Amino acid sequence: MKQTEHRLTLNNKEFLLIGTAHISAQSVEEVKTAVEKEMPDCVAIELDDERLKTMTEDDSWKNLDIISVLKKNQGFVLMANLILASFQKKMGSNVGVKPGEDMRAAYEKAKELGIKTQMVDRPVKVTLKRAWAKNSFIGKMKLLSIMIASIFDTEEVSSDQIESLKNSSEMDNMMSELSSYLPAVKKVLIDERDLYLASHIYSCEGNKVLAVLGAGHIPGVIAHLNAIAEGKESANTDEISEVPEKKLSSKIIGWIIPVIIIALIALGFYFGGKKNGWNMMGSWVIWNSVLAGLGAIIAAGHPLTILVSAISAPFTSLCPLVGCGMVAGVVQAVVKKPKVADLEAIHIDCNSIKGFYKNRILRVLLVFVLSSLGSSLGTFVAGASFIKNITEVISNLLH
Repeated sequence: MKQTEHRLTLNNKEFLLIGTAHISAQSVEEVKTAVEKEMPDCVAIELDDERLKTMTEDDSWKNLDIISVLKKNQGFVLMANLILASFQKKMGSNVGVKPGEDMRAAYEKAKELGIKTQMVDRPVKVTLKRAWAKNSFIGKMKLLSIMIASIFDTEEVSSDQIESLKNSSEMDNMMSELSSYLPAVKKVLIDERDLYLASHIYSCEGNKVLAVLGAGHIPGVIAHLNAIAEGKESANTDEISEVPEKKLSSKIIGWIIPVIIIALIALGFYFGGKKNGWNMMGSWVIWNSVLAGLGAIIAAGHPLTILVSAISAPFTSLCPLVGCGMVAGVVQAVVKKPKVADLEAIHIDCNSIKGFYKNRILRVLLVFVLSSLGSSLGTFVAGASFIKNITEVISNLLH
């Protein structure tokens, strides 16, 4: 048996797991050969229905409504999805393989042979939302920095390096690094999905199931399959199939900062007089407006978008229900309405900085992200200056 193949017999049911590298030409051939040779009752594929549709229908992106995405607070999720896809595509371009060709090969070969297929991965939107929701503020910043850095990464990857990703020692090292740097992300992207994949693979119909999944998931999936078969674990994945609702404490924290800001300005009026209070209000407006507007400028937003970013930031920063980035992004999408060509080229354009600025949809996302970051930075800078101001005013009064 090949190193990439793992065969299990659990409760009189046979499972053959094929570990792949998602941008490996060798993996594509191994998958085709395995499906044809084994002729299983079902082929389980590490995809969800939406990703399968995107992979098999070239025009699926034409249904994207960027304004709706922003209004549903899914801007960061879409940006993350595109950047991750871009990173894989850049790696694959160096070895002449499109990302996910191993999964496409499994699906098409099974279809050709009349074998039932089952998509067994968790929807990518749920995974990304859970990864974001379960991260601390520092973790979120690390995640953003990694994604942004990947856009600038020009390092070429050889086919030998790609194949080494199927090697357990190489994969163990990568997982160890991810665990230490972003433990919450590793738990959501790897550990939870290992359980989800195992549960859905186990429930596939037929006595012989061939599963095609990334090599990094193989050890975890095998462990969960054995535990489920022995009754040590439940095959129910409802708990990890939904985006966790914000805890009451998180909702309260969202309002705490605006309340603190307003209270500090009120104290500024009370202890320092009208002049001091108005200066503080002016500082709040300037920091928020300038930094949010600067974010929109860096994103090369339309002049009206920049103006709206600057005007809305001081107000949206005091209301957790509406973000500056959402307002700015919607305005950008309205004044520079995306065209069909932008939708058709989105996967190509997201591979480069130039593409992000050229593509109108990606430009909207840049406006959304950078104006949001600018407004957030303005809030913290102004808040810090308020605390310093009040401390000095009270200290002068006491002396």
